[in-house]
This record gives sequence, structure tokens and C-alpha cells, in this order.
Amino acid sequence: MSRIGKNPIPVPEKVAVTLNGLSVTVKGPKGELSRTLPEGVTITQQDNNLVIAPTSEKRKSRERHGLCRSLVANMVEGVSQGYSKKLEIIGVGSRAQVKGRNLVVSAGYSHPVEVIPPDGITFKVENNTNVTVSGPDKELVGNEAAKIRAIRPPEPYKGKGIKYEGERIIRKAGKSGKK
Repeated sequence: MSRIGKNPIPVPEKVAVTLNGLSVTVKGPKGELSRTLPEGVTITQQDNNLVIAPTSEKRKSRERHGLCRSLVANMVEGVSQGYSKKLEIIGVGSRAQVKGRNLVVSAGYSHPVEVIPPDGITFKVENNTNVTVSGPDKELVGNEAAKIRAIRPPEPYKGKGIKYEGERIIRKAGKSGKK
């Protein structure tokens, strides 16, 4: 049995959970998320905890047990506290700005690149080079941050590009002159 799946999920006071068979809806101060869990698991609410258990000892059921527990725990944390990813833009002339809800990134191309966020995702820019992607859905926040990073991934020679905050770029030596 999954060690992660065994742990109950504590539900904060400001979060409301609605269970309907295998569909879970979580409402909180940061928003509302819903998800339908796959077959092979059951979810129940006991006091202020959610408990997820496998329906049988078959391999598929045991595989999905820990996954479903993590997905529901991320939903509960997302609507109560929210998630955010920070990106840094490095390079001369590279910058970002927010226009309306959209993010406009100038990263060395002949044109600025515009990123349109899905519902629930917000962009914030500080000092023209630090971008924060935030929202209640952990998966969406990570995907949007990855899309922004993919505009100009960091290169290994001078380190220019868009990288996550705290990401370590392994640098390479350039060409060496003749001796």
C-alpha cells in the first residue's frame, strides 16, 4: 500500500469539499477546483480529513492510490494558499511587462511574444525581469511557467535567457584560441 496514500488530507476551516462518487470539488478563498478521480480508489470525508483508499489489491488500484491522494491534497492546498512560480529574465534588452491580463515578453526576437493566460492564472512582473506566475491549480501554474521559459531557454555559454528562480545553469567554456 502507498505510504503517501495512507496519510489523510487535512481540510482547513475556510475550505469546502463536495464529494459526488469519484468527482471531487474543492472551494476556498483562492478559487474553486474540481477533478474526477480514476476507477480503483474511493474517497471519503471523516471529520475534517479526506481519506483515499484503494478499492482492491490489484496493481492498477494500488498505483492510483498515492497519485489520487497527491492530486486532491494539491487541490486543497491550492484553493487555500495558492501556488506560484518565479522566473528570471537574463540578457541585455530582454524584459517582460503585463498588458491587461496578458504577458508580453521581449527576449531578443524581432517581435515581442505575447502569452495569454488561462482562467485562474495571473502574471506579475517586478523590475521588468522577474515574472511571477500564480494561481490555485498547481499543474496549470507549472505549465504556464514552462511555456514562458520555453520562449528563450537559458543557454550554457553566457547564461542568457529565461530561467526559474534558483535554477542552476551549467556553464560551458567557449572556444579556446590557438596556442
